[in-house]
Amino acid sequence: MKQRTVLVVLFDGIQSLDATGPMEVFAGASRSPGVSYDLRTASLDGGPVRSTCGLTLVPDSSLADAPAPHTLLVPGGQGTRGSHPELTGWLREHGPRAERLVSVCTGALLLAEAGLLDGHLVTTHWNYCERLARDYPAVRVDPEPIFVRDGRLATSAGVTAGIDLALALVEEDHGRDLALDIARHLVVFLRRPGNQAQFSAQLSARTARREPLREVQHWITQHPDADLGVDALAARARLSPRHFARAFRAETGTTPGRYVERVRLEHARRLLEDTADGVERIARASGYGTPEAMRRAFVKTLATAPAEYRRRFRTPHPAPDRQQGLTADSARPSTAPPEQRPTVNST
Repeated sequence: MKQRTVLVVLFDGIQSLDATGPMEVFAGASRSPGVSYDLRTASLDGGPVRSTCGLTLVPDSSLADAPAPHTLLVPGGQGTRGSHPELTGWLREHGPRAERLVSVCTGALLLAEAGLLDGHLVTTHWNYCERLARDYPAVRVDPEPIFVRDGRLATSAGVTAGIDLALALVEEDHGRDLALDIARHLVVFLRRPGNQAQFSAQLSARTARREPLREVQHWITQHPDADLGVDALAARARLSPRHFARAFRAETGTTPGRYVERVRLEHARRLLEDTADGVERIARASGYGTPEAMRRAFVKTLATAPAEYRRRFRTPHPAPDRQQGLTADSARPSTAPPEQRPTVNST
């Protein structure tokens, strides 16, 4: 039985769930026969740390005395702000030695300060992606996915995305069935692929200030199968097509066409996940018209066809005597092996 040591770095101002969420996943996996994750925590001096919620965490040891890890995990939290020469110095020396280097939320800021993200594709909490890209121009930042794998490096968005990433790592190590068992035990969904956006289409775009444009946004969401060309949408907003396109982008941060694409893709994904409708019917209901048009959109954005997406993410129907709230999804995409670089598309 191969034992993998998972070392979680602790510091004052840590967000406790960034550490405890992934640790619960690995601990759950270790309860299965033939699986062993040796979970260790360490702070710079070995002393207790105070989390942002007031919870005090007592580490197993100092970083200097910590064992060499297979997986080195750096959580986020308010304590990642500012400069941390001692901590980042330790990360700079020991990070390259770990077989897997992982950050949750703004833990990516510490890895970037240590120079460990240069040249890599990464993500972090949406509110800090701009800062990460600005302060560390050698880092390639994608603000949309909930997590990104780039070789031995894995970075995730905020808080609960760390659980998604940990489940993906367990699946990589021990297979989908074990990851599914853990997800069921934790009553979470084993369904979110890394390239799922941090926000839905409606949340990822700003809400327009002017009422006619807000009404158009709502109309698009409610009628993905309608004529959503610029001319039709401009007429609904009682603006010229040119004025509408310019105003929509200025107020929402995206073009009408891109917004429509996101809404239609999101609608089609939801129908594939939650209904038994055929692909042809879903394509019409989502505004694609034909299954081939929908397939092209899925392959372009999600790198998978609709049928394969449904196979992976279809929500199972619980048995009548089970509580629906305790039923987790029964599928999850395969995670690429560490040596493969990622292909991450925004949704």
